[in-house]
Amino acid sequence: MLEGRRVLLGVSGGIASYKSCILARLLTQAGARVSVALTRGAVQFVGPVTFEALTGQPVLTSLWQRGQALDHVRLPQRVDLIIVAPATAHLMSRAAQGLADDLLTTMLVARTAPLLLAPAMNDDMYQHPAIQGAMDLLAGQGAVLVGPAVGDLAEGPSSRPGRTVEAETILSHAVRLLLRGGQPGGLPVV
Repeated sequence: MLEGRRVLLGVSGGIASYKSCILARLLTQAGARVSVALTRGAVQFVGPVTFEALTGQPVLTSLWQRGQALDHVRLPQRVDLIIVAPATAHLMSRAAQGLADDLLTTMLVARTAPLLLAPAMNDDMYQHPAIQGAMDLLAGQGAVLVGPAVGDLAEGPSSRPGRTVEAETILSHAVRLLLRGGQPGGLPVV
């Protein structure tokens, strides 16, 4: 279903990072060539070796990796879709402002590909006006947001949004976005 498509999977640091491993596997099984960029925080939850094993591709973790000096500019312009899952409050706030102070945010500023974000954070954080404003800015810049969902969080049960959606839901939105040529029209925000 994604044969020949190139996807950049950005993973920011949150407990939901483990779901990105599942997403990387699903994308790869669907035929996509998946490149992974991990933030410093993401590496605290999931390791580069895991993603390399799941995708068969080298994993990027820093602007300063030897032999990859311009990947932060080239890669986000050569893929068909960029997915950030989980998209933490910190990452989305920086991305909305155009701050490019690490590998992933630099890639988001340099991107020409469509962007799909899967927010994940504490439910109180999600409700904060600054985070809502950042998500509105990102949507205004063409990003498609999927989630967050309601359900158990790391700290316990919650009846409010904050939990990242499941990898299968992100994959479904990615496929529909790619089939629409990167245009969000008709995609429900979950």
